[in-house]
Amino acid sequence: MSAFPVPPPFEPDSAVFRAHEGGKLGVHATQPLRGREDLALLYTPGVAEVSLAVAADPTLAMRYTARGNTVAVVSDGSAVLGLGDIGPLGALPVMEGKAVLFKHFAGVDAVPLVMETGSVDELVEAVARVAPSYGGINLEDISAPRCFEIEERLVERLDIPVFHDDQHGTAIVVLAGLLNAVQVLGRRLEDLRVVVAGAGAAGVAVTRLLQRAGVRDVVVCDSRGIIHPSRQDLGEHKRRLAVSTNPRGLTGPLATALLGADCYVGVSGGTVPEEQVATMAPEGIVFALANPTPEVHPEVARRHAAVVATGRSDFPNQINNVLAFPGIFRGALDAGATRITEAMKLAAARAIAEAVDAPSPERIVPSVFQEGVADAVAEAVRTLAPVALHRTDPVR
Repeated sequence: MSAFPVPPPFEPDSAVFRAHEGGKLGVHATQPLRGREDLALLYTPGVAEVSLAVAADPTLAMRYTARGNTVAVVSDGSAVLGLGDIGPLGALPVMEGKAVLFKHFAGVDAVPLVMETGSVDELVEAVARVAPSYGGINLEDISAPRCFEIEERLVERLDIPVFHDDQHGTAIVVLAGLLNAVQVLGRRLEDLRVVVAGAGAAGVAVTRLLQRAGVRDVVVCDSRGIIHPSRQDLGEHKRRLAVSTNPRGLTGPLATALLGADCYVGVSGGTVPEEQVATMAPEGIVFALANPTPEVHPEVARRHAAVVATGRSDFPNQINNVLAFPGIFRGALDAGATRITEAMKLAAARAIAEAVDAPSPERIVPSVFQEGVADAVAEAVRTLAPVALHRTDPVR
């Protein structure tokens, strides 16, 4: 049996395939090449002066090369969207699409960089070796738990921002939505009982960021139920969760965690039966983020919850990472940041939440096309960025 999902019929004349034909990216020059004089400036002999200056002071690369406005979108194709392990070539159309979003929403040039999967050591080494070409690294669609160690090691090794969007982009937008949800409902983050269903990349990051924002009671569930210290089947990242979550010491299935819960955040797929959703506290919050099929259908969720969000664009309150990552990298690149800190993530979430003028149950996050969101996120990130040099001339 094939390890890959069964593909839909190949229809090269469909609108989808026509939109992707030839790829979605190209290369353009930022300086004109009109004749011999321009050639002498842009290439030899003039370029030698710039090369020598950069060799003597590597920080000048951010100003005199494209590095200061270029991000690598790196994937091995091992966990692509909801498609699973489809390999680097299968991942390439997604990475190209991500690059289009970087450019459209924040003016950041992004380069897809897909590679054959391998050990953590091999992937870290591969990314580190090409890192001098880029001002930031966006890790994408790399399977858990490998993704955690890959990101941690690259953050420590490189002097440019490294950001695994499947983790932190999701967490930032979830927090933004929750900030407005509690405002609408007249509640406080500190008082919520939150259930996170899913202990992969997104689930771990959502849990950590909600805790940093002030949520005290988070219960995390995986496919075998509530994560707690007595379980003997936990990997390293789940053991860490077991120590810092579940303050009431719950055990058992997801249904036990949902009983009386104020908020459900689904980042694992599957289906939650309506009778379990009905046991949540009144006026609850349901974020059912699996795509394309939410864990709880919005119509079902609305029968029991006051605020409902999904990952889909055809329902209100779309929790979409594009609200976060373009502005985060824009701000980090402009500041010459060396990394994306937890304070920057919290600030980005607050900026997204504040972009909604009048929050309501049907509008707790802005539209992905709302003007100014990326700029607001970039400004929030830029003011908190740890930098190797302070840029006074942001590159666009």
